[in-house]
Amino acid sequence: MAILVTGGTGYIGSVTVERLRAKGEQVVVLDDLERGHGAALDSAIPVYRGKSGDRDLVARIAREHELESCIHFAALIEVGESVKDPAKYFENNVGHGMQFIGALVHLGIRRVVFSSTAAVYGDPEQIPITEQSRKWPKNPYGWSKLFIERLLDSYDTAYGLKFVALRYFNAAGATENCGEDHRPESHLIPNVLSAALGLQQAIRVFGNNYPTPDGTPIRDYIHVVDLADAHIRALDHLRRGGPSDFLNLGTGHGYSVLEVIQCAREITGKEIPVQMEPPRPGDPARLVADPSRAKAVLGWEPNMSDLPSIVRSAWQWRLRHRQGYAAE
Repeated sequence: MAILVTGGTGYIGSVTVERLRAKGEQVVVLDDLERGHGAALDSAIPVYRGKSGDRDLVARIAREHELESCIHFAALIEVGESVKDPAKYFENNVGHGMQFIGALVHLGIRRVVFSSTAAVYGDPEQIPITEQSRKWPKNPYGWSKLFIERLLDSYDTAYGLKFVALRYFNAAGATENCGEDHRPESHLIPNVLSAALGLQQAIRVFGNNYPTPDGTPIRDYIHVVDLADAHIRALDHLRRGGPSDFLNLGTGHGYSVLEVIQCAREITGKEIPVQMEPPRPGDPARLVADPSRAKAVLGWEPNMSDLPSIVRSAWQWRLRHRQGYAAE
């Protein structure tokens, strides 16, 4: 019996595949490889190149591997890009997502762990953010994820498809073999480390007049290994017959942009120049999760998600992969 991982060559997907394999699970990956990295995976892992919405390809994978469940990462994830080109995001994340989940139902696969996002909440009305907080995304990316959450909930009622939708906050960090390498890179920690390596002149900080202790936005960072382990625990929850659920993945503690930069300076020993920029429209001052339900339902703890551990692991990976996966 195998687990199908869509988007398995991406950042969180590749770490989840690595962790699944370490637990002795059989894994098969479906990925279009447009933004992922084949070098992130062990060469022994079967990889099918194509869109998750290709129902014929999904059926072929099911014929060639005895699939028992799925972890669905495949999606476009850049918020800014989704605003500039919403059709691209709705066609890819929603259109292909609908076809893919429909194919699973047709094939009799009834367990799905879905990679969702805290972007479904939009501007929070309360901090920390609970699963019951208002869902009103501020961008097409968030809406595309929320739509698939609604689809999964409806398919549970109608077809018995059991799922766990994991709404995670700011993924960061690395394992020895897998790290963060988006093109272009919009996430803070890899950009800070690029500045430490001299690959960019300075780290741009968007706004320093927020109602926070140092004036810069506060975010809840979670180590990618802790995220991957939550996906595996969610799958085990479904295997035990657990009900469908929506769960936040975070630590319940936030760090400001300047705190992240200072932590990186201490770990790298580099100066890391800062370039102040105007605040970006719509950036909330604080985004911090209430992860208590995930802890209760999954028995999960974010054991590696203190900021120094996150930054140190990402820095060690970047020292081994100065140009990311580009040369591999």
